[in-house]
Amino acid sequence: MAQQERGIKSRNLILRAAAEVFDERGYDSASTTEILERSGLTRGALYHHFPSKEAIAIALLSLHGETVAATTEPVKFQAVIDHTFLFAFGLQRDPLLRACVRLAVEQTSFRAHASTPYEQSGAVVQSLLSQALEQGELLPGIDLAEAADMITGTFTGIQVMSRVQTGREDLPERVCTMWRFLLPGLVHPGLICRLRLTPDPAIAEPPVPAREPVAS
Repeated sequence: MAQQERGIKSRNLILRAAAEVFDERGYDSASTTEILERSGLTRGALYHHFPSKEAIAIALLSLHGETVAATTEPVKFQAVIDHTFLFAFGLQRDPLLRACVRLAVEQTSFRAHASTPYEQSGAVVQSLLSQALEQGELLPGIDLAEAADMITGTFTGIQVMSRVQTGREDLPERVCTMWRFLLPGLVHPGLICRLRLTPDPAIAEPPVPAREPVAS
């Protein structure tokens, strides 16, 4: 049992170090040597868990599910809005999510073999939009797949701009601006005034402690 626990700990150390390096340098510029230096482990320990840098990246892409989960709100379009704020705060606080997003967005030699945060987020948004449609919250004629793709794509663009210009410090404010422009094309006018375009205090409160990777 002690040996198994050591194995889980060393795997998590590798994933945490790799997330930091991928976030800072991108996939192609990251090296297993730097990952090992940050983890404090030996090359033998790394290859015991991961045969390559690509295997590490694939493992990281499986660790972001809770960040892109749906929130529970009776008004389903409010849940869509809160989901984007949750994603924004996750990018500010969580190097694991930032690494996964960078792996998904950048054009590198790495090609994801698992769903990316944006693919998972898009699925969550489309599911919530379907529920919003059933509750009469959306304008008539909205194509749910197109709407989910547009919301996810717009968020992707503003988070990249925010990362480049402010290190994502202003990302929540940019999300608020995004929704002010998008809402009139998606939601019934009578609902717009009832929607909160600022983060839920429960989401905004932390910063939360950096979460540990979960061994699988």
